[in-house]
Amino acid sequence: MSWKPGDRREPTPMMIRVDQAGEYGATRIYAGQLAVMGDRIPAARSIAGMAAQEERHRKFFDALAAKRGVRPTALQPVWNVAGFALGAVTAAIGPEAAMACTAAVETEIDRHYRQQLEELDASDPELSEAVAEFRAEELEHLDTAMASGAEQAPAYPLLSGLIRLGCRAAIGLSKRI
Repeated sequence: MSWKPGDRREPTPMMIRVDQAGEYGATRIYAGQLAVMGDRIPAARSIAGMAAQEERHRKFFDALAAKRGVRPTALQPVWNVAGFALGAVTAAIGPEAAMACTAAVETEIDRHYRQQLEELDASDPELSEAVAEFRAEELEHLDTAMASGAEQAPAYPLLSGLIRLGCRAAIGLSKRI
């Protein structure tokens, strides 16, 4: 995909950078949740499974970034702390809040990946195929979170809205910084 200043489409390196940052952030959210929950409750098993998929996604984007010479976001240390804190806080509120966090994040990731797929078309088959595969897995995470009581979390609409806003901000910042 060729990109020119003012073009509304994202250049491929920007896509790779933000996708790697997002998958890294997801691994940190799940790490925070599991640090609080341990393996004491049924939701922890679901979270551990989702975390393993996110780790596989992150490794793919790490390798693709290295292969294509894409610099990671300079905000990765922020996403390390913020992701872990978000996961820990939502898990401390309760399993439903942890699932509400997953539902909110995956809703935004679905929107983000869908936009990327529309922009990529057939211009980058390697990236398109990975984004399509990972998007399907993220939608499975969303379904799991909703089936596990995400909407029963205290102040669900507020919690979900704040997390979704944070995700959109993180995506925007990671594209450029």
